[in-house]
Amino acid sequence: MKYIHQPYIFLCVLISVLGLTVTSCNYLDIVPDNVATLDNAFTDRANAEKFLATCYSYLPNYGDPWVNPGLLGSDEVWLNEEQGDPQATLIARNLQSTVTPYLNYWDGLERGKPLFQAIRDCNIFLENIDRPHDIQETERKRWIAEVKFLKAYYHFWLLKSYGPIPIIDENLPIYTSSEGIKTYRQPVDDVVAYISDLMDEAMTDLPLKVESLTTEMGRITQPIVASIKARMLMTAASPLFNGNSDFSAVVDDQGRHLFNTTYSPEKWQIAADAVKTAIDLCEEAGFELVQEYETNSDLNETIRQELMLRSIISARESPEVIWGSTHFRFSWTYQRMAQPLLVTVTSANPVSQFYAATLRMAELFYSKNGVPIDEDKMYEYDRRYELQRASSDEADFVQPGQFTAKLHFEREPRFYAGIAFDRGAYVLDPTYRYVQARAGELATKRNQGEFSATGYFVKKLIDAKNNFNGQSYVINYSYPFPIIRLADLYLLYAEALNEIKSAPDAEVYEYVDKIRERAGLEGVVESWSTYSRQPDKPSSKTGMREIIQQERKIELAFEGQRFWDIRRWKTAEDILSQPIRGWNINGPGLEFYQVVNLWQSDFEPKDYLWPIKETEIINNPNLVQNPGW
Repeated sequence: MKYIHQPYIFLCVLISVLGLTVTSCNYLDIVPDNVATLDNAFTDRANAEKFLATCYSYLPNYGDPWVNPGLLGSDEVWLNEEQGDPQATLIARNLQSTVTPYLNYWDGLERGKPLFQAIRDCNIFLENIDRPHDIQETERKRWIAEVKFLKAYYHFWLLKSYGPIPIIDENLPIYTSSEGIKTYRQPVDDVVAYISDLMDEAMTDLPLKVESLTTEMGRITQPIVASIKARMLMTAASPLFNGNSDFSAVVDDQGRHLFNTTYSPEKWQIAADAVKTAIDLCEEAGFELVQEYETNSDLNETIRQELMLRSIISARESPEVIWGSTHFRFSWTYQRMAQPLLVTVTSANPVSQFYAATLRMAELFYSKNGVPIDEDKMYEYDRRYELQRASSDEADFVQPGQFTAKLHFEREPRFYAGIAFDRGAYVLDPTYRYVQARAGELATKRNQGEFSATGYFVKKLIDAKNNFNGQSYVINYSYPFPIIRLADLYLLYAEALNEIKSAPDAEVYEYVDKIRERAGLEGVVESWSTYSRQPDKPSSKTGMREIIQQERKIELAFEGQRFWDIRRWKTAEDILSQPIRGWNINGPGLEFYQVVNLWQSDFEPKDYLWPIKETEIINNPNLVQNPGW
């Protein structure tokens, strides 16, 4: 097998990343003719650490909605048209192309990062880190392990985006012929095995946890490696890559099938074992589900629970977040995007309020009885768009005496913690306020593009200790955006167990119920048997699969996971071919409560994978384009 490397000139790179002790600096010294030399990059520990930071610097900006396809590339959040067309929203509108692929992580174009270049830089590090003599061997081994993981992670990001990819195990020498550098995509199963092996190699020399969150937050640890390996193997076991006959015609000019279209139940067992290993390791390291919200305010239990649910990801040091993106925190700018204006202030633009949840997401969350609203025999699903006046007993959820849609009443706690709606309660500790989102009111258009397209706002992403001070909006702090957290692993484990068992049992229910209990809901079996029109649903593999998938969509809403989940489950064609809807934001008064279509999506089978840019295919005929492109 051959691996591609193209010579390139190292340029000045400013790095300030991941809590490393290095700061903005050249990762290679520049010699008088302005050509950087590899010799200068590994002369000593200080320069080698700069190169280590370079390897980290390619990590996708997970908390940036403009570049993480998981945040704006699906149907969870919709921007108004005055916000223009960020690349991720163009993907959501099925406008991806082979001429100029959006979020192109293959080449590093259109807001994507050049992940093959990242892998080559990782290889350079691994080939040269033995040269500095002033590094202690334990530290050198740790750095090697970190870079091996990063190299594996970059392969994984490319795998889930493109499917079969070239494996860049080592860089080709500069004298390699032009034909020799024309790499082939490797079969998915080979790529998965390579990533898994590389992550295993990385595990040995990594710490269980970092010594200081102040200086090392974001650096790779054993729980991070185990958790990402588990997610990768779950991706490989899922329908998109496990027995998908849609890819049967993808064959390269060597006659190799790049997708294994034969279903393998063993892949689910391998994934289940990996997830359980990750869970055990994370719990050993002290990770746990967030269960409490600390405050000095006199808040009732209902509001405390809501703020606890909001703090799971927005807490500065959440005990549940295994790996958070400190490369790009969910910052002041992005919290302003999701925050509706709640009071009159003197500032001209205190908040942007355009990061809008869709009506589909509002309908996704369970009823207060812990089952889907269209299954709950106690819930008036057919009347959900009708209006209802809130009573004083409902003040924790809806403004008393005011009308809002029935859809907003009698919902589960995660709904009220995740989504803000017109006349809905919005607590910024310790202040109770209510959203006013009808035409001409506070939470509507103030400046160009600063309004919700749907009438909803994403509350989950806002730190509950932010507030308004009469002049502007005061943000408490930015926080590491979660890449993976413990609740994610619990639900992955339940999913894998459900697939390997003939029927769901107590072990499957246990890991789902851990999440439901924290959310204030009864267990799966109890909820469905008592409230659902399909009381036996949890007893079948198919029914439990549907329950687990909805539980993931709810628990991980707005965290960038739905985008990838519905692809690996191969359900995106059904979900993303439905219209994007919201309320009539231009309607005065109660005319606001008219459902309007904002966009008609048309997801096609080809959209499960990114296209490779057509010039890449022309320049390297050994590459096979993804089907449909």
